[in-house]
Amino acid sequence: MPSMNGYNMNKFNKKNEYEVLLIKEDESIYKARTTNRHVPEHHRFKLVDLFCGAGGMTLGFTQAFGHHFKPVWANDFNKYCVDTYNFNFGDHCVLGDINEVLANPKIEIPKADLVVGGPPCQGFSLLNKKRKGDPRNQLWRPYLDVVKHCEAKVFVIENVPQLLGSDEHDEIIQTAEKLGFKTISAKMCAADYGVPQTRHRAVIIGAKVYPSIIFPPRKTHLNPYAGLQSELNISLQNDMFLQSPQRWRNVRDAIADLPSPEGTSIRNVPPPLDLHFGRTPTPLSVQRYKAIPNEGMNRFDLQRVAPELTPDCWIRKESGGTDLFGRLWWDKPAFTIRTEFYKPEKGRYLHPEQHRPITHREAARLQSFPDSFVFTGSKIEIAKQIGNAVPPLMAARIADIVYVLLVHGEKCAWMSSTRINEVG
Repeated sequence: MPSMNGYNMNKFNKKNEYEVLLIKEDESIYKARTTNRHVPEHHRFKLVDLFCGAGGMTLGFTQAFGHHFKPVWANDFNKYCVDTYNFNFGDHCVLGDINEVLANPKIEIPKADLVVGGPPCQGFSLLNKKRKGDPRNQLWRPYLDVVKHCEAKVFVIENVPQLLGSDEHDEIIQTAEKLGFKTISAKMCAADYGVPQTRHRAVIIGAKVYPSIIFPPRKTHLNPYAGLQSELNISLQNDMFLQSPQRWRNVRDAIADLPSPEGTSIRNVPPPLDLHFGRTPTPLSVQRYKAIPNEGMNRFDLQRVAPELTPDCWIRKESGGTDLFGRLWWDKPAFTIRTEFYKPEKGRYLHPEQHRPITHREAARLQSFPDSFVFTGSKIEIAKQIGNAVPPLMAARIADIVYVLLVHGEKCAWMSSTRINEVG
């Protein structure tokens, strides 16, 4: 019987003991990649990324975050995203609608150990009032066709939280099970994994053995605002956290070192300053910024202190939208960074103290992109790439789990016949 990191498998004849072993493996992988030791490279698993965007998910699975997965194929219908992906990962991202790509006999999709991706989520989004029957809800079907074609052992689907509990979610699970996968779904908060942003996403993971042993990933970071009692309970709920969790990273951690932005366009200077540019707000906009100078203030504060500067539509809308025209807090994570983060009227995107919205570089950092990652295209297209991306640091934590499942999947195949209560 083979051993794993010195453990003799003969000793682990009880299911719960084997689960403990996999949990220890997860902790070991996380520590390896976050202490510059990197995950063992002798397992160079091949990765396919669908609906890849700029490549935030792929990035989390690569050496930039301590992993050694090998991206071998990707696809997106947006040319600017494809250009960015190929610049950073190699010339293997194919441009085009996924259904047309699959129907093209000249396009070969290689075999891979893992398929990741986020089928477009606008159909589920609460922002889309016509989401019922949206054809974009069905793009998970060609996604799973690729999973089958690649003979992947694991897949990861990322989407908006509204996917969970929907009819499409049930169909995804049923279809994946017919392909031989065991699945589990969870809502993940990016801040729990070191991203300076409270972005919530739904994640479905499928594997040939039950992934619920180690998924959802145990949290690496702790909400310092949850209260002392929650902190004390960590020892009683250690299935939720890795050992010695750190506090949530905040806006100060991510962007405080940046100087005031210069210009209004992408600059031909080294990063991080290349994407650290401002806008040309109207005099009225500047007045509004200055009227709410304190961290956390928003449109309701503007209406309270300067009703003459408040748009009539905001005055008529007395409820909801507390993030609109809001300032970030230095010592809290950002809220969800969307594609129009440079427009304060769209969300909580005002700098904590400067009278301006956040810059492209600040948004990229709040998404956990390293400054070395190169975005291509116009500033509007780059903003879309940043806002739509999976935070790569959260993807890296998912990669920890995937690595353990791939390395030890065959060794624990017997679990498939012993685990009964699966969360799907």
